[in-house]
Amino acid sequence: MPDFIYLASQSPRRAQLLGQLGVRHELLLAGPDEDAEALEALLPNESPTAYVQRVTALKLDAAVARRKRLGLADAPVLCADTTVALGRTILGKPEDARDAERMLAHLSGATHRVLTAVALQHGRRRHAALSVSRVRFATLTKKQMAAYAASGEPLGKAGAYAIQGAAAAFIEHISGSYSGIMGLPMFETAQLLRSAGFNT
Repeated sequence: MPDFIYLASQSPRRAQLLGQLGVRHELLLAGPDEDAEALEALLPNESPTAYVQRVTALKLDAAVARRKRLGLADAPVLCADTTVALGRTILGKPEDARDAERMLAHLSGATHRVLTAVALQHGRRRHAALSVSRVRFATLTKKQMAAYAASGEPLGKAGAYAIQGAAAAFIEHISGSYSGIMGLPMFETAQLLRSAGFNT
């Protein structure tokens, strides 16, 4: 049974959530020569579900190749990706505060989906899962959206918000996985880890 895994993610939230499962992990981060942004490019007419699963698989491919290239010890590699969708429209990471305000205006008073795909590779075996949650935002004022966008918190976040941050005050209702909305669904991740031999 493996005694640790590699987490191929720069997200401190994912590392924190993985730690809650009691699984020892080491970060396996992309190097400066890897174009992580290119992996997240959207294909024409791609659905949010197909998109998040494809991007997660590509990120896992890159991480597995990185481990081999660096000559690191053999251990399972875990990868995840989160996307926010309003209907079939994917709301990615905002370019700046103005773009964040635009996204928040779309989310205001509406229900959107948060999709987090998780994939784990151990040897040649690969396991994958998908968590889909629904989040309803209250109707936001322009002042609320401008202040939140100016805080900097939306930058680097899919859909321009972090549920574990100040945006929690905007959320009327969620249906699904809180940890999945944060970026790593605990239930699905524990299932994948058990399939690799961990006691979670």
